[in-house]
Amino acid sequence: MNKLIAVVGMSGSGKSIATEELENRGWTKLYFGGITYKLMQEAGIERTKDGKSEKEFREKLRRDHGPECYAKFLEPDIRESLEKGNVVLDGLYSWYEYQYLIDKFPNLKLVCVVVDKELRYKRVSERVDRPFTREDIIYRDLSEINNLAKGGPIAYADYYIFNNDSLDDYKKRLNEILEDINKHEGEK
Repeated sequence: MNKLIAVVGMSGSGKSIATEELENRGWTKLYFGGITYKLMQEAGIERTKDGKSEKEFREKLRRDHGPECYAKFLEPDIRESLEKGNVVLDGLYSWYEYQYLIDKFPNLKLVCVVVDKELRYKRVSERVDRPFTREDIIYRDLSEINNLAKGGPIAYADYYIFNNDSLDDYKKRLNEILEDINKHEGEK
């Protein structure tokens, strides 16, 4: 059976490192946020530089289709991609999305990337793509925890990568996780 991993964590924790690494190894990456962009384009809604139009659109989708809607929208792509190989999910945010997907895909594993808060804030403020001020990232953190139930998948993850140190340490831990997943897959 092909493997399915969702990489979770707070904004700026370094989730994209794991998803890009798995993609480089031949895994198919499916991005939850891509649904927003696709549906906004279909509806003729422009993306604003400040991200406000995307945020409003995401909130409307969840109001109209339920808090697990992103998982529902992505389910057919997950099924199709799993027939061809391993899949990594980028952008699973909520406990509702996780609950929906684990019912459909019992082999789903959550890998959580964590980093000390102050280091994460520093990295987010310095990134080239979508930098946030300290105040903005704190607001986003609290909003995602309170409104999206983002803490559930983080707390309930199967594996953790601590991203305070070097990229080599990060990749070493990712390799250990993949080895463990492979080992346990063989036991079934």
